[in-house]
Amino acid sequence: MRIIIDGTVQGVGFRPSVYRAAVRVGASGTVWNDGSSVVIDTDRGDELLDALMSDLPPLAEVRSVRREDLDYTGGSGFSIVPSSGHGSGASIPADSAVCDRCVEEIFSPGRRHLYPFTTCTDCGPRFTLLRGMPYDRPLTSMDTFPLCPECSREFSDPSDRRFHHQTVCCPRCGPGYRLELQDGTLVDGDPIANLARMLDDGRRAVVKGWGGMHICCNLDVIPEMREWYGRRYKPFAVMARDMDALRRYADPTPEEERELLSPHRPIVLVRKRDMEETELASPGLDNIGMFLPYTGMHHLLFSHLEHDALVMTSANIPGEPMVTDDDRAKELGADAYLLHNQPILNRADDTVLRMFGDRTQFIRRSRGSIPFGLDIGMGGDAVALGAQENLTGSVASGGRIWPTQYIGNGEKIGVPEYLEEAVRTQMRFVGCEPSAVAIDLHPGYANRRLGKTLAQENGAELVEVQHHWAHAASLMADNRIDGCVALTLDGTGHGDDGMAWGGEVLASDYDGYRRVAHLEYIPLLGSERALYDLRRLRFAIDTMNGTENHDFTDRDAAVLTKLMDRSVRSSSMGRLLDALAYSLGVCRERTYDGEPAMRLEPLLSRGRLVDGFETETVGGVVRTAHLFDRIDGSVRPEDAAYSIVYNVMHELVDSAVAAADEMGVEHIGITGGVSVNTAISRMFKDMVISSLHLTAMHKDVPNGDGGISVGQAAIALRRIQ
Repeated sequence: MRIIIDGTVQGVGFRPSVYRAAVRVGASGTVWNDGSSVVIDTDRGDELLDALMSDLPPLAEVRSVRREDLDYTGGSGFSIVPSSGHGSGASIPADSAVCDRCVEEIFSPGRRHLYPFTTCTDCGPRFTLLRGMPYDRPLTSMDTFPLCPECSREFSDPSDRRFHHQTVCCPRCGPGYRLELQDGTLVDGDPIANLARMLDDGRRAVVKGWGGMHICCNLDVIPEMREWYGRRYKPFAVMARDMDALRRYADPTPEEERELLSPHRPIVLVRKRDMEETELASPGLDNIGMFLPYTGMHHLLFSHLEHDALVMTSANIPGEPMVTDDDRAKELGADAYLLHNQPILNRADDTVLRMFGDRTQFIRRSRGSIPFGLDIGMGGDAVALGAQENLTGSVASGGRIWPTQYIGNGEKIGVPEYLEEAVRTQMRFVGCEPSAVAIDLHPGYANRRLGKTLAQENGAELVEVQHHWAHAASLMADNRIDGCVALTLDGTGHGDDGMAWGGEVLASDYDGYRRVAHLEYIPLLGSERALYDLRRLRFAIDTMNGTENHDFTDRDAAVLTKLMDRSVRSSSMGRLLDALAYSLGVCRERTYDGEPAMRLEPLLSRGRLVDGFETETVGGVVRTAHLFDRIDGSVRPEDAAYSIVYNVMHELVDSAVAAADEMGVEHIGITGGVSVNTAISRMFKDMVISSLHLTAMHKDVPNGDGGISVGQAAIALRRIQ
C-alpha cells in the first residue's frame, strides 16, 4: 500500500512518528516528504496507519489520508528516505513555544546546559526560519550550521526525540547570542546574564528572538520608556516569568489561561489588577496584554532577572515593519542589543487576542498562529491584499485560504514591500497561481499597485471589493456559512457612494451585498485631522444639532462651519465612539489607533441602561447626533455611554432582524474592529438570541481589518467559479 498524508505533517516529527509506528507493528517500507505531503510505501499499511493515528506528534494536524493499492517490492525493515519534489507548502507548521522537556534540558547539566537554541521535534521555530518546501534543513536558516557529531547522532537515532529534527543544534554547532552596547562595544561574559543585570538596573534593550525583535525594559521605568520611544499612552505588552508572576498583575479566566499556556504563546488581553505598574503599561484601560516566555532565551533571561515581568514590545522605527536586521536595530537607539546569528527569514510579530467567553477573537494573527489555512469549500486560486491599516494578505489555493502574518499600516515606509514579500512567500509555499487578485475599493490605498502587478503577471482578473462587504465575507468564511445579515462596525472604509462607511447593516453573500441600514452621516471636518482632534467630531455634531460649541475660538469655529458641507461624511461606529469618549471626558485626543473606543470600554462595562437616550431609524438611517444633546451631567458617564451605545445597537440589530426575516436568512453577524469590544459584542449577542436568530461571530479570522483579505479572497474565489 502507498499512503499519502496531507496536513501539517512536515517539521513536526511526523516521519519519525511513522518510523516508530512501523517498528511497533513490524512493518517494512519507506517514508519521505514529497512537496507538502508525507508518503509511505509499506507492506502493512492498515496496521501502520492505525498505530500512527493513535500516537500523532503534538504539532501535527492530519487533514486527508489517501491510499493506493500497489505491490510492495521493497526489502525488509523500515527507513526514512530523502525528500522529493518541491510542491505546495500547505503543511508548514507554525512556530511553537519551547517545550517543557527542552526547558528542563536547558537548566540541567549536559551538552545543552544554558543553551538558548535548544528545541526538539515537538517545539521551536518553523515558519519564521523556512525558506521553501519540503521542510528539510537545507531550506531553513539553519543551512549554514553543519551538524556536529553528537547532533548528527541524535538526528539519526530513532529512539531520540531529535530524530530527523531539522533544526537540531547545540553550542558546538549552532547559532549563538552576543550582547552589544549602543556604540558597538561587545560585552564579555554570559550575554543573557549581563543583559538581565542591565534590565534590572533600568536600562532599555533590543532582544532578537525567533520571528523578530522586541524592545524591553522593566516595569518601573515605563515612564522613561514612553518618553524615549514616543508612545505616550499606547499600551505595552508585558511578558511575565510564569503564570504565578502573571497573576500578580492580572486576573485571567480559565479560557484565557488556556491560551496563555498554549504552544502558540499569544499576547492575551486579560483583566488587569489595580496597581501602579499595570496602569503604567495600559493607561486608562481595564485590561492589559500579557504573555509568557516562548523561547529558550526568554526562560534564561528570567532566570537571571530580579524582576518578574518585562515590557516586550515589537521593535520597529515608528510606523515601519518590525526590525529583523541587526544594523537596522541599532537605529532604535537602545542601551543594549542582545543579538544572534541565525537569520530570520519570515518575520512575524506576536499574535494578540482576547477571549469572548470561550471564543477567541484575534486582534492580530501572526507568530505562532500563522501559517493557518481556512477551509472555504471553493476551488481555484486567488490572492487578496487587504485594506490599508492592520494589513494582511491572503492566498487561496486547494480549497483553503491562507492569510499572511500581520503586516502593519500600508501607508508607512517599508510596509508595501513587506506585504509583497509575505504574499509572494505564501504563494510559493502553497503553489498559488491566481486567476483573480482582490483589492479594496478605496482608490488611494498603497497596495493597489501590487494588486495590478500580480494581476498582470498572472493574467488574472483584478477584483475591487467594498471594504465592509469584505468584512461580512470574512465573517461568513469564519463561520462556514454562505450568507448572513451582518453588522459591519469599524473606523472607516470607502463606501460605494464615496462616503466613509463604518456603521453598516449589510445583507451579504459571496456574490453581492445590499445596504440595509447605516448610522447617520457625520462630517469629518478636515478629513484625517478629525480622526485625531476629537473636538472636530463634537463640533460637527453640535452644528448638526444647532447647539453652541465652546471648544474653538470664533475664528476657528467659522472655518470649521464652512467645512460642514465640504467634508467627507462618515457613518462610522468607530467615529461615534470617538465622539462619545471625548464628550464624556475619557479621551481628549487620539494618540494611537482605537484609543478613544478602548478608553470608553471600561465605562460601557460598568454602565446600565437608563431612560432618555432612545433613538430611531428613519429611512434606513439610525439617528445619532441628537443623542449628544442629552449628555448634560445629570446622568453618570458610564450610564450615558451604555445607554447611547445600547440604543444604537438595538436599532441596528432590529434592522438586521427585519432583513433576515424578509430574506429567510438564519444568521445575523457582527464584524469589524468595533466587534472586539466585549460590551458591544455582549449587547449584540443578547439582542440576536432574543430574536430567535443564530449569531455569527469571529473565532479564527481577525474581527478587524486583519481579516479583510480573507473576505476579499472568498469573494474573488466565488467570482472565478
